[in-house]
Amino acid sequence: MSVAYDVDAVSVATPNDLDAFWMGFTANRAFKQRPRMVSRSKDMHYYTPEGRAILDGSAGLWCANAGHNRQPIVEAIKKQAEEMDFAPTFQFGHPLAFKVASRIAELAPGDLDHVFFCNSGSEAGDTALKIALAYHAVTGKGTRTRLIGRERGYHGVGFGGISVGGISPNRRFFGGMLTGVDHLPHTYDREKQAFSKGEPEWGAERADALEGIVALHDAQTIAAVIVEPMAGSTGGLPAPKGYLKRLREICDKYGILLIFDEVITGFGRLGFPFAAERYGVVPDMITFAKGVTSGSVPMGGVIVRKGIYDAFMNGPEHMIELFHGYTYSGHPLACAASLATLDLYRDEALFERARAIEPIWADAVMSLKGKPGVLDIRQVGLVGAFDLAPLPDTPGKRGYTAMVNAFHDHDLMLRGTGDTLAVSPPLIINEAQIGELVEKIGKTIDSVM
Repeated sequence: MSVAYDVDAVSVATPNDLDAFWMGFTANRAFKQRPRMVSRSKDMHYYTPEGRAILDGSAGLWCANAGHNRQPIVEAIKKQAEEMDFAPTFQFGHPLAFKVASRIAELAPGDLDHVFFCNSGSEAGDTALKIALAYHAVTGKGTRTRLIGRERGYHGVGFGGISVGGISPNRRFFGGMLTGVDHLPHTYDREKQAFSKGEPEWGAERADALEGIVALHDAQTIAAVIVEPMAGSTGGLPAPKGYLKRLREICDKYGILLIFDEVITGFGRLGFPFAAERYGVVPDMITFAKGVTSGSVPMGGVIVRKGIYDAFMNGPEHMIELFHGYTYSGHPLACAASLATLDLYRDEALFERARAIEPIWADAVMSLKGKPGVLDIRQVGLVGAFDLAPLPDTPGKRGYTAMVNAFHDHDLMLRGTGDTLAVSPPLIINEAQIGELVEKIGKTIDSVM
């Protein structure tokens, strides 16, 4: 099919020189030989400079939960830019930051009542770890400095995040990182969990490894455990049934803080404002980013339980309680975008919608079971992951080629992580688009087998 497009617009949207931009988490040389370029977006689609519609199977980067270029968000950003571009939140404030914090706290479970803003999931992860260490210091438990992450976990690219993270390529070039860090085993066992819809039945017992870490190091040295309710960047690993509740029980037993990294799972991805609600667990902190503005303006943060916040509110009132923050924390444009995004989630009942269509989504992604080369399919909420058989002696090549083919040949954007294809569409996806997306995934898989 021929596509009509504006030649001048294409020339503006496609730069002649791609060399200067060193792209993150990207095979730069391969990309620049055959770019996958988009220049416009709306609702469920990106558009290439020449006008080809690309179905967004990954919500951008797990973030455009309300869809792309939603008019209320666009208008809110425009209006705020005209009124005030920037305001500091060190020793000064602006009303929108307080409004957004209240709205987010209302969505969080239990007594998670206080919000510390930053600008990304990476900053949120490092902020939560710093709050955990500082909390134990101000409550007279300064021996609690050890941080516990999990194998295959991802908590951003700051030194704290990669230290507690468990994805080896993210760690191997960067030296010793933080000291005093240990890791729980990951929760995935293909023999026991393959082709699970939702949370796998097997695996809750893997939380008991925390007992062994406590026995090795002593509880009085451990500050916090940080885990993702669904390990997204490693390939969509859902928490097994009962696993997170068991972690909560062990942390309570030994006075260890429990942090949920909900940068991906927050704001409807698993059918609830936060995955903590889905699993009936109240952690001590929740990190968030991505969906809080539907990806429109960078924003992140940490939601903290009341008792943690209150522990800092001592000493002279004129003194800073926590020496931490970022220049752009609570940025006015981000706050305006977030308020408009939260309104969309509420007014269109997008969290409830995601929960309602999850069975349809699950059946659709599982329909590709049995395709040659598909070793496993995982699904939880509006997330799907497809493990492909690796090419002999070339791990990751098949997954990479599938991602490239999906874009160029099947008008689909999806995530490739090793030989796993991950999909997490905007929550506005309809049943027909689910069918289209899965059909395109099937053709993509066929193209690399």
